[in-house]
Amino acid sequence: MHVSHARSPRREQPGPVLGLESSCDETAAAVLAADGTVLAEAVLSQLDEHRRFGGVVPEIAARAHLASLPGLVREVLARAGVSAGELAGVGASCGPGLIGGLIVGAGVAKGIALAAGVPFVAINHLEAHALTPRLPGLVPGGASFPYLLLLLSGGHCQCVAVEVVGRYRLLGSTIDDAVGEAFDKVGKLLGLPWPGGPEVERLATDGEPGVVRLPRPLLGRQGCDFSFSGLKTAVAQLVQNYPAGPLPKGDAANIAAEFQAAVATVLADRTDHALAMMPDARSVVVSGGVAANGTVRAALAAVAERHGLSLLAPPIRLCTDNATMVAWAVLERLRLGLADDLGFKPRPRWPLAELTA
Repeated sequence: MHVSHARSPRREQPGPVLGLESSCDETAAAVLAADGTVLAEAVLSQLDEHRRFGGVVPEIAARAHLASLPGLVREVLARAGVSAGELAGVGASCGPGLIGGLIVGAGVAKGIALAAGVPFVAINHLEAHALTPRLPGLVPGGASFPYLLLLLSGGHCQCVAVEVVGRYRLLGSTIDDAVGEAFDKVGKLLGLPWPGGPEVERLATDGEPGVVRLPRPLLGRQGCDFSFSGLKTAVAQLVQNYPAGPLPKGDAANIAAEFQAAVATVLADRTDHALAMMPDARSVVVSGGVAANGTVRAALAAVAERHGLSLLAPPIRLCTDNATMVAWAVLERLRLGLADDLGFKPRPRWPLAELTA
């Protein structure tokens, strides 16, 4: 269980904070002022290191984090004009994620916190995504609680009721593949480079949904769980009907467009059901890498509008893994007097519900 120790009751922190992100294949650091203003941020992508393997290799990712993170921290502190001693706190994504990378990020954050004599905050990576729309500047005054969060990425696909900092209610999740994973696998089936999500979206602009037909898994079913394995299999069966070799570009584009339309329709349907389970929601928030997809955003915006709500989506740079969201989560927790001891162990699995517990 995640145990946060109260250092002081509900006080505003007097200085900036440092956030670190190393849960998968992005190495990132960011410094935020006490009011949430981004003073400096940097992200190093590892796409080139992993592309030839068609996916993230955990050992390569961990070594890349270890090589890059110390220098990245020095860079953002220098650009922010902040010394370690001026920090009000340091935090890192400590789960869920790839354990090697989590250990690197947590170790660096703990070392800085110990040396500077400031609080260390173990950040749940999912909570960081969940709290991103509360960043000043994204929404005037920050998104108000409660709101419905759709967390859509390569590793996660969840509908979550975000009630307050540290209190989350899981309304639905995928029963097989995450939506971003399905995009990547379909991209591979269509002969596209990894990662497949952005490539499928680009290809889909040249195609027409409906030329081929794909299923809409769980559409109209009760609840708001997701399933994408059957949709991915349906694409594989379509591709098998072609001779070996590259697909004709027009056919591949039509498959991509239909797949994307199917995903957007299912996500919209599940969101509609989730809002029925959360009548007090003040907005709908979408975060994670798939939140960058324009067709998905449009479908979710239409659902939100039907319910009289706004769709809040971070700018593209904050949809994927980044340290700005981690630093903001550090601020949110420090404002409540919450920090962690240096014995906190990173966790490859760390459900949001356990924060509530």
